[in-house]
Amino acid sequence: MDKVNDTLVTEFVLLGLAQSLEMEIFLFLFFSLFYVGIILGNLFIVLTVIFSPHLHSPMYILLANLSLIDLGLSSTTVPRTISDLFGDCKVISFHKCMIQMFFIHVMGGVEMVLLIAMAYDRYTAICNPLHYLTIMNPKMCTILIVAAWVVGVIHAVSQFVFVIKLPFCGPNHIESFYCDFPRVIKLACMDTYQLEFVVTANSGFISMATFFFLIVSYIFILVTVRQHSSNDLSKAFFTLSAHITVVVLFFAPCMFLYVWPFPTKSMDKFFAIVDFVVTPVLNPAIYTLRNRDMKMAMRKLSRQVVSFREMT
Repeated sequence: MDKVNDTLVTEFVLLGLAQSLEMEIFLFLFFSLFYVGIILGNLFIVLTVIFSPHLHSPMYILLANLSLIDLGLSSTTVPRTISDLFGDCKVISFHKCMIQMFFIHVMGGVEMVLLIAMAYDRYTAICNPLHYLTIMNPKMCTILIVAAWVVGVIHAVSQFVFVIKLPFCGPNHIESFYCDFPRVIKLACMDTYQLEFVVTANSGFISMATFFFLIVSYIFILVTVRQHSSNDLSKAFFTLSAHITVVVLFFAPCMFLYVWPFPTKSMDKFFAIVDFVVTPVLNPAIYTLRNRDMKMAMRKLSRQVVSFREMT
């Protein structure tokens, strides 16, 4: 990487979140508790799907993959943020900063496609139930998951290849608690207007387009259900409300961070925390608390774990 980027800057300084000891303690407890919740909640969903044969359907396989991505996305920033809270100088090396940015956008791209795949799965189940198993077969499910990873990698690489070549000669202070393309680009020693537009288009406009596409698709599903039977409308809305909530929680911060023309430091940090901490811990609760099959499978798995521990 050194050969690719001839730069004077070998590290960046993250300005972080807290300015007082009381706030540092509060954020340490907040991030720590939420990160434990993210790990336990998302891993429990993955294990429940793996060890429950009746959950080996496309909807739950996609949900398990979403949980893994939420765990991965959160892990790119939260552990380091926790370790940096009480440090006087929050320094991250150039290489680690680039790696963090790359994986943030890989995970973000994968999650974007997974949410589209889950919307397609619900559309097929609700609007075309007789052909659901034919359309959403194991092969289609595998294709959707592989496509999500391919799109995620392409999404990250298409920005990363330009940023890694930028010259950095100072300043090296990033006004946030993590590295991201828009903030790092501003520190380059050259005019980066065109590259900033590429990042905005790649991360912001695509997020916005995907968000509106998903919302329109959910509205279309509800309209279709209402035309066939008004009695099933409330049931369909109940089923889709969890997906709509997750979509809003994921895309609203993305659109603000990458598209909003008048960003502020406090709002940037707030929406970043929502994306990396709040949404990954809420997703397991949203999907499990509103899904009877998941709740029953989790109770059964919990009883099996308890009995196994008692036997040993």
